[in-house]
Amino acid sequence: MLVLDVRLPELSGLDFQTELANRNIQIPIVFMTGHGDIPMTVRAMKAGAVEFLPKPFRDQDMLDAVQSGLDQDRKRRKNTSETTKLKASFDSLTAREREILALVTSGLMNKQIAAEIGITEITVKVHRANVMRKMGAKSLAQLVRMADALGVRRIDS
Repeated sequence: MLVLDVRLPELSGLDFQTELANRNIQIPIVFMTGHGDIPMTVRAMKAGAVEFLPKPFRDQDMLDAVQSGLDQDRKRRKNTSETTKLKASFDSLTAREREILALVTSGLMNKQIAAEIGITEITVKVHRANVMRKMGAKSLAQLVRMADALGVRRIDS
């Protein structure tokens, strides 16, 4: 969590925010200033600032802004962690299992998948079970959500 004044000794707070973004450093920022205007506020907020507080502000406003920033950062970190785990699960799949994942989550039945890729239906079921296990999916609906989050799509041949 970072609390910045718009006016800093060498670099403006807005320029510092831009520099952090350019370096892909994701940290919630609350701006405060006695010299702000609407364009400055818009720029900060569009760049992801949590809040832009004009001075003087109430202590509670700052506390609320900081709490909001911490909450947002906690959610972002959780989502990043879940995405990392999901990608790791996907990376553990064999090429054939990835193919089965794409076909299953596109709505094809085992019989259709078997005919499309030239294997037996029982082999499709084995691969499908492996995909479910490795991905940690408890249902087809959950597997579809995972595939969607990963951007897995069926490649038509």
